[in-house]
Amino acid sequence: MILGILSDTHDRIDAMAAGLAALRDAGAEYYLHCGDIGSERAIDHLAGLPAAFVWGNTDWDRMPLARYAESIGVQCFGNFGELEFDGKHVALLHGDDARLKQRILAEQRHDYLFHGHTHVREDTRVGRIRVVNPGALHRASHKTVAVLDVATDELRFLPVLTER
Repeated sequence: MILGILSDTHDRIDAMAAGLAALRDAGAEYYLHCGDIGSERAIDHLAGLPAAFVWGNTDWDRMPLARYAESIGVQCFGNFGELEFDGKHVALLHGDDARLKQRILAEQRHDYLFHGHTHVREDTRVGRIRVVNPGALHRASHKTVAVLDVATDELRFLPVLTER
């Protein structure tokens, strides 16, 4: 399974579209958004795709956005999501809740922890967990997304070019 990972779009629709296009071109089969998605317009870009997202600290109208996402078939996990792909366990969160992040890292139950929030791409290991921040599609000197092949554990960061 090839996962497309993106974060921190902050309702920048052009960047969201460009990031998803880069992931699609890289072969992504499932899309995970690590929070600060922004609005219905941004969620619309995930419609029709196998995709899920979590809330970020700037996602304000959560209940209406969650209802909207559900109405168009996009899964919203709230603040934290757990998924499994090819036998690998993924934790999905935004990263602004330091206690939650630390608990996940301390428990060592997941193979991957995907997060955003810092707007800085990251690929580190904490024990058995590979911690990945795909970078950001807003307020980043270099906008990036990431693609991960779960079968081979190969991670690539992809540049995202936009007009802004």
